Amino acid sequence: MKAKIHPKYHEGAVVTCACGNNFIVGSTEKEIRVELCNMCHPFYTGKQKFVDTARRVEKFQEKMGKVKAVAAVRKGKKAKKVAKAKKADDTVKKEKKEKKEKKVESK
Repeated sequence: MKAKIHPKYHEGAVVTCACGNNFIVGSTEKEIRVELCNMCHPFYTGKQKFVDTARRVEKFQEKMGKVKAVAAVRKGKKAKKVAKAKKADDTVKKEKKEKKEKKVESK
């Protein structure tokens, strides 16, 4: 690091919130004033409210509910692959049987 170009670091910088909460951190500033902290922020206090005037959250939840309902009814890729292979195998067996019958009839 180059000398004399870095700001001075204060280990006991006081952070003061608008709600009156104080705590100490390390910073290049001696004193920091903030509007929100963990004691008054709605997310951390559990008082967070979502303002959704266009019903976006409900619409999304309804859409996801429909998707889950359809997914529960649908077969997975493996089940489809097995069914397709079984069907192909059955048609091959049927064709072989028909060829044998034709050979027997022609003799």
